[in-house]
Amino acid sequence: MTDLSAAHDDAVTDRTRLAGSAYNGDRDLAARQSLYRWQTPRYDLPGLVAEQLGDVRGRVVDIGCGNGKFIQRLRQDRPDLYLLGLDIAPGILADVPGPVAVADATRLPLASGSVDAALALHMLYHVPDISQAVRDLARVVTRGGLVVASTNSDRDKAELDDLWQRAAGDVLGIDRGPARISLSARFSLEKAPAFLGEEFGRVETVELPGTVTVRDPEPIIAHMASYRAWADQQDVPFDATIARARRILVDHITQHGAFEVTCLGGILVCRR
Repeated sequence: MTDLSAAHDDAVTDRTRLAGSAYNGDRDLAARQSLYRWQTPRYDLPGLVAEQLGDVRGRVVDIGCGNGKFIQRLRQDRPDLYLLGLDIAPGILADVPGPVAVADATRLPLASGSVDAALALHMLYHVPDISQAVRDLARVVTRGGLVVASTNSDRDKAELDDLWQRAAGDVLGIDRGPARISLSARFSLEKAPAFLGEEFGRVETVELPGTVTVRDPEPIIAHMASYRAWADQQDVPFDATIARARRILVDHITQHGAFEVTCLGGILVCRR
């Protein structure tokens, strides 16, 4: 179990894989983001983050900004802020409104106390040394400044985990196949407060529960296929498992009219 866990952590945090495959463009990230169009209640996550920054003035850095979804919203809602986007993957920064830079979350190219707020949204689980990243977050934010992080629960999208194992089992000719890789497991909603509490005296968790309901298999299939960068870690033929999952979904939707996925994500609001 230890070796499997170490292999999982290495795969989720490997910079070459992240920059060269998983996030060398925004296709896969956008596929995961788009699943929430079918969620009830529908959360405006960029809007919620903007609300948390309501009292912030000055400089805000978005660490691991990805395809710039949050930066674009803040440029619209808060033109008074000076925004900087950082990510380790140059490819995904191509269409993000600048200024942007390639940077490592554990060695931020920022002076101590130089920003008034920092965002670390659905990315700290990709950092090899999470505690060091949290220390650097605390270092660059001014005293009294704000950090907003986000992640998913250990219980998030359990139905997709079950679907994957059913499909993988069918492909392998066994009852249930191996579990699919979990990106957020290292910094889940349950684990995050302890990591953040190492540097921040106040950590508030805001849970965002919901249910995704689809009547067409494609949003689910696109989400599952977005993990292609980790196909070699799945211990099962990836494309065949995706194809089998589509067939299971079609049968389920034909019989029940819809397929439901229980989601649980959240944001963590931190102050020193």
